[in-house]
Amino acid sequence: MIATAADGTELHVEVTGTGPTILFLHEFAGDHRSWEPQVRHFSSRYRCVTYAARGYRPSGVPPDRSAYSQQIAVMDAVAVLDAVGADWAHLVGLSMGGFCALHLGIQFPERCGSLTVAGAGYGAVPGQEGEFRAEAEAAAAGFRTDPESAAQRYAHGPTRVQYREKDPRGWREFAAGLESHDRVGLANTLAGVQARRPSLAGLATELAAVKVPVLLVSGDEDDGCLEANLMLKRTMTSAAWAVLPRTGHTINLEEPAEFNRLVADFLHEIGVGSWRGRHPDSWGRGIVGMVDGHPAVR
Repeated sequence: MIATAADGTELHVEVTGTGPTILFLHEFAGDHRSWEPQVRHFSSRYRCVTYAARGYRPSGVPPDRSAYSQQIAVMDAVAVLDAVGADWAHLVGLSMGGFCALHLGIQFPERCGSLTVAGAGYGAVPGQEGEFRAEAEAAAAGFRTDPESAAQRYAHGPTRVQYREKDPRGWREFAAGLESHDRVGLANTLAGVQARRPSLAGLATELAAVKVPVLLVSGDEDDGCLEANLMLKRTMTSAAWAVLPRTGHTINLEEPAEFNRLVADFLHEIGVGSWRGRHPDSWGRGIVGMVDGHPAVR
């Protein structure tokens, strides 16, 4: 089916299964097909919605960079929810999609049953914003001028080699998918969304106000995300954080069984009403709880 964004861009949407809705938000190097291991796992109990973000065919590919931004990506996701008739959904996002999920949780909490935010954090640590933006702009230029070479370099990146070593066949499929994307769409996504999105460090107040259940997931070898996820865990009282050992950035494909288990357990706890935010007694009491002035232990 097709969802139409506010500016008329058409977004390719696929819906599988019945039950509570899960909206999957893909990463820069993937597309709607990247969630196949999750759709197969969850569609017997949930209505799984995947879509190709603007810039990723068969969705529309606006030629102007001004048609791409973090806020536009958020509103595109809302347009998809509206198109499938979902008042709310559990959001599952990887990397670029994880950033989108966080912004949806801030701006539209009533549309979010929960947020699973995986592999999100690049450029979010204070002092790293400039370096990340420069890399994103350089990558955008590479995809414009020599997309085949840029795709190969990106697929062999320091947080992708873990997938390549664990599952060479799966990694080759991932790399081929990246190479097949529209060069204009990739370049504009890098330059318009990635390089210009607001730093999470500057959104601490807004993130702290998010009360919907949050599951943070990261690989322990995804260096660009670890400090950012620690910051998110310390900021968001409704968040839990799972770290997968010897794992890079492409978490849902690199470790599909463990990723599915984590998300399934998370959604089950929410469904039966047993999910709880961080207990207030674990917050702001020093290291061992002996800070003067704290109320007496009950």
